[in-house]
Amino acid sequence: MGWWRSKQVNEFFARAAEQKKETYARGDRQIKPLTADLAVNRRLIEERIGDSSDVVFRPFHLGNTDQQALIVYVDGMSDTKLIEETILQPLMMNIHAIEGQKVDSASFTTSTYFHNHVIPIIDVLEVVDVNNVIEQVVIGYTALLIDGEACCMLFGTKEIQGRNVDEPDTESVVRGPRVGFVESLRTNMTLLRQQITDPNFTFLSYQIGERNTKSVVVAYVKGIVDINLLEEVQQRLSRIRIDDVLESGYIEQLIEDDHFSPFPQVQNTERPDRVVAALLEGRVAIMVDGTPFVLLVPVTLNMLLQSPEDYYTRWLPASLMRFLRYFAAFAALFVPAIYISFVSFHQGLIPTKLAIAMASSRLGVPFPSLLEALIMEITIEILREAGLRLPKPVGQTVGLVGGLVIGQAAVQAGIVSPVMVIVVSLTAICSFAIPQYDAGIALRLLRFGAMFFAAVFGLYGVIMFFLFIAIHLVKLKSFGVPYTAPIVPYDVSDWKDTVIRLPFFKMKFRPEILRVEDKVRRGKR
Repeated sequence: MGWWRSKQVNEFFARAAEQKKETYARGDRQIKPLTADLAVNRRLIEERIGDSSDVVFRPFHLGNTDQQALIVYVDGMSDTKLIEETILQPLMMNIHAIEGQKVDSASFTTSTYFHNHVIPIIDVLEVVDVNNVIEQVVIGYTALLIDGEACCMLFGTKEIQGRNVDEPDTESVVRGPRVGFVESLRTNMTLLRQQITDPNFTFLSYQIGERNTKSVVVAYVKGIVDINLLEEVQQRLSRIRIDDVLESGYIEQLIEDDHFSPFPQVQNTERPDRVVAALLEGRVAIMVDGTPFVLLVPVTLNMLLQSPEDYYTRWLPASLMRFLRYFAAFAALFVPAIYISFVSFHQGLIPTKLAIAMASSRLGVPFPSLLEALIMEITIEILREAGLRLPKPVGQTVGLVGGLVIGQAAVQAGIVSPVMVIVVSLTAICSFAIPQYDAGIALRLLRFGAMFFAAVFGLYGVIMFFLFIAIHLVKLKSFGVPYTAPIVPYDVSDWKDTVIRLPFFKMKFRPEILRVEDKVRRGKR
């Protein structure tokens, strides 16, 4: 065994010792250091994951020597062909050729020699803790353990699996890129890197999860993003303590400012172009491995009513479409409440002919307007949910046919009036016009509160409920940025991209509310 010891071996063990000190300093879990005995190391790993049938232990000898070695990998997570060609074949066969050329054989087991001469893999880690070995093996790394060395080398051999890059279903556009994020974090990072060639574009990686660790990446552009915003994002991520992050929605709920607000304070998107635009404005993107939804912070109410297509068409039609979305959001929230208040309390505000028509249509309806509206609204919500859960070809048919059949049957049975069916149908259509799904859910939830206020207080109740929502929105913040900005607080310079969108040559500066470092969008003034 003495011929294994060399200057490079000593350097290798020195680096391993330093890593061991750092590992022991964590103090958040029990440390199980590797030993110099290969059999003991294998037993330590088997105690944790050896009973799993997909974990492969492959012992072998280094070259034509008697030195024993072992690789450990998870079948299905690691690329077996890559392991055979880049790890097993060089270590089992090429080392013999090197010895025949009278190369110093005392150094070929060191990390330096492996990196430079033996194993042609870029992603290589050196660890001395069994826990670290297991954490990396289960996500696709291959562990190499050598008898006589109390450390382990990990090689990136993850097998890439997943669906192809395709157009996102939740954010379709008429004009714009047909590219959406996928479940692979590396692929999503590549999609952003392809569109942002600025060398200041930066990724920061984190590992979140106490039992099942997931990779989380924070993306931003140096020189644009506010440093205080970036530090706040990092602090909130570092405070997360959870077993597993199954989807980015976990992160979203754990880092938002107000957990009791119905409004989303973190925007999620499947579109790379939306993320790129947000990053160049000075926002921060949070990406989670295993989900195609990327989070954007901070978010304002105005962002939830915007579509990427607003910037791909000319400013006049884009402004018209955006104005219609604001109107649709208001209608989706208050139209049933206004109808209930007029029918129950303020019949005098309805034109005479319309009032007579509405009264005649309600003849024989046994329920008050509030109960009538609740029946139809709940029915529509159930149909909407059923359409989402059923297979796509069936779901669309169920939603359309179910709404028509149930509405017509309810009118003929005298349960609801035809006018109520029109009101509920208009409300449902308006809610579909909201680009952000989470924002639509918030309005659908608040709609029921507005209906109850209207049934109790009439039109005054609708106004009162509107004021309650306005007060809540004004007080709400997303990572220190007012949710209703730039309307409240008042900032005219940012009004160029709110309800209407002015031409691009008018939008020379980035949003003031983000307190960015580089305020000019295109070069210097």
